[in-house]
Amino acid sequence: MSAETRRPATYRTFDEVKETLSPAEQRFESIRRTSGLFAGPVIGIVVYLLCAPLDDPAQKLAGVLSWVVVYWITEAIPIPVTAMLAMAAVIIFGIADADTVFGSFGNSTIFVFIGGFIIAEAMRKHGLDRRFAFAILSIPGVSATTTRIIVAFGAITALLSGFVSNTATAAMMMPIAAGIVGFLASVLSQNGDEVDPQRLHFSTALMLMVAYGASVGGLLTPVGSPPNLIGRAYLEEELDIVIPFFQWMLLAFPLVAVMFAVLCLLLVRLNRPEVKRVEGVDGYIREERQKLGAMGTGSRNTLIAFGVAVALWIFPGAVGLVTGGESDFYDTVLGLLDEGAVAIVAASLLFVLPTNWSQRSFTLTWNDAARIDWGTIILFGSGIALGGLLSSTGLAETMGTSLSDLLGTSSLIGITILATVIAVLISETTSNTASVVVVAPIAAQLALAVNVNPAIPVLAAVFGASFGFMLPVSTPPNAIVYGTGMVPITKMVRSGIVFDIVGIVIIVVGVTGMATLLGIE
Repeated sequence: MSAETRRPATYRTFDEVKETLSPAEQRFESIRRTSGLFAGPVIGIVVYLLCAPLDDPAQKLAGVLSWVVVYWITEAIPIPVTAMLAMAAVIIFGIADADTVFGSFGNSTIFVFIGGFIIAEAMRKHGLDRRFAFAILSIPGVSATTTRIIVAFGAITALLSGFVSNTATAAMMMPIAAGIVGFLASVLSQNGDEVDPQRLHFSTALMLMVAYGASVGGLLTPVGSPPNLIGRAYLEEELDIVIPFFQWMLLAFPLVAVMFAVLCLLLVRLNRPEVKRVEGVDGYIREERQKLGAMGTGSRNTLIAFGVAVALWIFPGAVGLVTGGESDFYDTVLGLLDEGAVAIVAASLLFVLPTNWSQRSFTLTWNDAARIDWGTIILFGSGIALGGLLSSTGLAETMGTSLSDLLGTSSLIGITILATVIAVLISETTSNTASVVVVAPIAAQLALAVNVNPAIPVLAAVFGASFGFMLPVSTPPNAIVYGTGMVPITKMVRSGIVFDIVGIVIIVVGVTGMATLLGIE
């Protein structure tokens, strides 16, 4: 399957999604988006008037942010367009100057994402994603039962998602999973009645594993998901708390491992496959691997670029672990191997390493690279800008203090629970990036107001922002698998709500424990 047919449609208009929806869902989507289009400006004006006691910049930002959140939740217009309008409004209403707002796009983290997306595009183009997946599925015993296939798909997806965006990973894995489902349906059909692959419990479990595995695995590294990078950038720029790449992995790995184990148990129990074993699936996998043929030059070059990126991202953290983070060598390495610079160097290798030198053909062309998800990058840059303004205008502090007074939350654990729950709830109805933009500054100010470590509730909010599992609109991976028709909305809601609740507990306990153990403050 070509890169073009597998490329994720992350931000889709109503006209683009209506074909995958039932008539009732179409009516709901039409009402949601249309009402949001008119409600956004109205709610923004109302909030602006209600916030009259605040300083002028904070009052204006409250109105703009309210309008933006309504548009994000209802998807009245594409989410990245709302992000761009928000930046324009911030400048036009005099909340901040253009250099401050648009300067967010010069942030190093933006280039981490650009580089990561370009590497992911090379993986799609040269079939490295399919090669990796079928290699794992070919391990003896993995394809012996349907449960093992589901777990293996989850492991592959989670591991890839740690280093490639969760959206790109879900888009890579979805067609492979669909092929396995189609094969199972054909085998079952040989025994009698025609089997609809879209109605199998196995297909629901496998597709949900792709979506949820991508979101869970995205927590593993800073580059795995947009909320990770936004939250990490906020901690560094606003709170002067630096979490190196390797230290983030040490923090996240135990949480991801526990979440993944729970996810496997949950999906198999709630969507028990029709059969335990499928005869011939190992032959199908072997046949698909043979179709891929020997690894080509493009795939090898992509592996080199990917290996360079991961090695250089991890190296400063490994040095810090050995030296205790106190040596001059560590400071030098940390300064020189900026993660944005590393991402661009690794991505640039794809335009330097040739696939056919005599024809001057290289691993990737600029036309290939131009197809990356620029919408997410725009959303990410606006998120950095809005997050900074929430702090600099004092609006986050005001919101945090108001929440603390209303709920009586003053302990570290209480603030952490509150930040996680709010992040999860917001992520269910809007972009996970938008969720962390709003919640992280509030969580930080809540913590600072009662003199407790702000890093813990901010990190909990970051992780919670990736926990939108109930609805197709919650995360791009959810939307991608829902579009296959193999995941009924009722089963997504049922599985998602259970995993949300369990996930909140894991995040609160895990982040608090690991951050304390690693001395993050």
